[in-house]
Amino acid sequence: MNPPSPRLGGQRVELAVGAFLLLALATLLVLAFASTNRKFGMGASAYRLTAKFGNIGELRVHAPVKIGGVIVGQVARIELDPKSYEAVVTLALEPAYKNLPADTTTKILTAGLLGDRYVSLDPGGDPEKLPSGGELIYTQNAVVLEDL
Repeated sequence: MNPPSPRLGGQRVELAVGAFLLLALATLLVLAFASTNRKFGMGASAYRLTAKFGNIGELRVHAPVKIGGVIVGQVARIELDPKSYEAVVTLALEPAYKNLPADTTTKILTAGLLGDRYVSLDPGGDPEKLPSGGELIYTQNAVVLEDL
């Protein structure tokens, strides 16, 4: 009988290392997909609204937008209005929520005591609807702990 070739053992190690690397890459892809809430950005079909705030605290782009605690979109852009010096926040909502009443109230809240900021929408009862690109008039600034 012939003894096993030393090369055969080396191939098994290479195969095991390759399989491990593929498994690690697949795990990283799953984690990346899960951490983005299975959304890699709101497309052109997003329902966009703007709101002006005197103070947004630590609100960031890609922060969630919620109605009744359910995520319905994200913050798409934050700019400063050069005339009024207010923060202009652009929201990108899923198209399913395009019929928000014109008197919808917008607040910047904190998730938990020291959590991340998010935008909360509280739909009103106005029969008139906000068109895409419309402005949310009723806003409430973020509560900043340092100011208290």
